[in-house]
Amino acid sequence: MALTGRTALLAALGSLPVGVLAPSWLGMLAVNAPLSLAILCDYALAAPVRTLRFTRTGDTTVRLGDTADVQLTVTNTSRRRLRAHLRDAWPPSSWPTGSGRLASRHTLTIPAGEQRRLRTVLRPTRRGDRQAERITVRSYGPLGLAARQGQHQAPWTVRVLPPFTSRKHLPSRLARLRELDGRTSVLTRGEGTEFDSLRAYAPGDDTRSIDWRATARQSGVAVRTWRPERDRHILVVLDTGRTSAGRVGDVPRLDAAMDATLLLTALAARAGDRVNLLAYDRRVRARVQGRTATADVLATVIDSLATLEPELLETDARGLGNAVLTDAPRGALVVLLTTLEAAPIEEGLLPVLHQLTRRHTVLLAAVSDPRIEEMASGRGSAEAVYGAAAAGRAQAERRRTADRLRRHGVTVVDAAPDHLAPALADAYLALKAAGRL
Repeated sequence: MALTGRTALLAALGSLPVGVLAPSWLGMLAVNAPLSLAILCDYALAAPVRTLRFTRTGDTTVRLGDTADVQLTVTNTSRRRLRAHLRDAWPPSSWPTGSGRLASRHTLTIPAGEQRRLRTVLRPTRRGDRQAERITVRSYGPLGLAARQGQHQAPWTVRVLPPFTSRKHLPSRLARLRELDGRTSVLTRGEGTEFDSLRAYAPGDDTRSIDWRATARQSGVAVRTWRPERDRHILVVLDTGRTSAGRVGDVPRLDAAMDATLLLTALAARAGDRVNLLAYDRRVRARVQGRTATADVLATVIDSLATLEPELLETDARGLGNAVLTDAPRGALVVLLTTLEAAPIEEGLLPVLHQLTRRHTVLLAAVSDPRIEEMASGRGSAEAVYGAAAAGRAQAERRRTADRLRRHGVTVVDAAPDHLAPALADAYLALKAAGRL
């Protein structure tokens, strides 16, 4: 039983004249006995809570930053009218800070044998699965003096997917891909190593592309056109070790790497390449293999990344290398999204890099911190100068590490979180245009 504020107010109002005019046990009994009887009657007339039935419908997935609608249908199976307050509890990260209390509480009135549908709007602030928790119902009597209270479970899960903010760069990269693929009207010879078709020679064409046999069979000069190779294998490797947990601005490094992964996946799938995914630190955290359809592979990768979180432990570089050699067929493009810090690279990646570059084309992408560049240009005070010196040293170490990787044949992309995804897509298109895939 739960008593309401109305009950406390009536008790206070009744006790005040008794305390002033007739302060005695008999006077208190004269006030509280009728009130207690009214409370018991009100409680007895309140609709029971245990017999309520709950079902859920609505969204099961939502992108981070968007809203999800979840409908809760409440059925009153009793013979009494239900007057209730209901709390539909979800994890705190299901709403922005401070807005969950208002969004999760509802007031409803349901006649006997009828049902009502309540709408709970979620706006998650973190990736992953958000599961509905307990439903708490407080059923009030007709006088509003007492209430029955109980809890129910109505399981429901909403998966919060990565936001994929870099999709705004996809149209421009697809236009460049179509140009490479020969599907736009261009006068230059498309680079690549896979023969596409013959066409008439135009001024400016590379003479090495002239097909002399075809020219001999017709009156004009014919040149070969080429297109980038299709059906190539791309393995995207996400390092989920401790370095991926660091935040650059308001974005964890892992989230920036995920966004770059999604743009590359969408672009490569449109190009006809096979995209696989591997998330690894000391064991495999996520794996996507064998997907070929454009929409299918992107949806599968997004779903796999939704629940991925950084692990606060050092990545096992040898185990990662073995996993790559197992998953990627020979000649694949291995895109490694990790850090460019000197210690993890020199002690972890470099010892196994020779095995990877010998069998595959390796592209390493890392998130840089724009704050380091700001500090490097700082002047005006002793603190700013010391900060600039530290930032300059960090930049120099980062450049040395990148140069060392390039000497091993690795293509390096180092960009800020907002620019990592388009920079990685540009590097992929450059490799495709150069015929290295």
